[in-house]
Amino acid sequence: FVFVLTKTASEAQRLTNELRIFCPNKKIRLFPDWETLPYERFSPHLDLISERLETLYQSHNGKCDCVISPIATALNRLPPTDYLDKYSFILNAGETIETQRLKNQLRNAGYQHVSQVVSPGEYCIRGGVIDIYPMGSVLPYRIDLFDNEIGKIRTFDPDTQRGIYQIKTIRLLPAREFPTDANAVQAFRSNFRETIPGDPVKSKIYKNISTGSFPP
Repeated sequence: FVFVLTKTASEAQRLTNELRIFCPNKKIRLFPDWETLPYERFSPHLDLISERLETLYQSHNGKCDCVISPIATALNRLPPTDYLDKYSFILNAGETIETQRLKNQLRNAGYQHVSQVVSPGEYCIRGGVIDIYPMGSVLPYRIDLFDNEIGKIRTFDPDTQRGIYQIKTIRLLPAREFPTDANAVQAFRSNFRETIPGDPVKSKIYKNISTGSFPP
């Protein structure tokens, strides 16, 4: 396993592309930058978070040969390896699941419930059909349930919502680089009150996160 640091993000992207051409048998992964400046009032793009979490998971499990990162990106704090282990889980065709338990797992892993899945980190439940767009995945998945059993798992196009091909297993990574379960929300509330002056109830971010909503 080789970890390569570059001076800039553009150099990291170029080196990744070049190594994939000259070393086609090696698993080369880019660890991208958030592409946001400090104190900006919006989050990194979900596709970037998805790629970062996938790279962390692959490197942690010894499934890549080389990781390339801009040096400024590597200076930021990263989630510990046990965080990925705790909030990652696998769904298999033929497995029996409880819908409410799955919803709790997805919520604790930071996934957002929406009416239609179009971006990584989202899920939707409509009767016996569950749509999930896992972090680190190129396409979202559609699960067809027969009572409490996973019947079929198919990828689908998020634009047309049409199924593409059938698979047997889904691996779900956490939707964010920080925990979003009840303990994490309580820790955020406590740290916010200790650190930020003024009435926390007047803060939109404080109120949203207190109710389990994580605004950009």
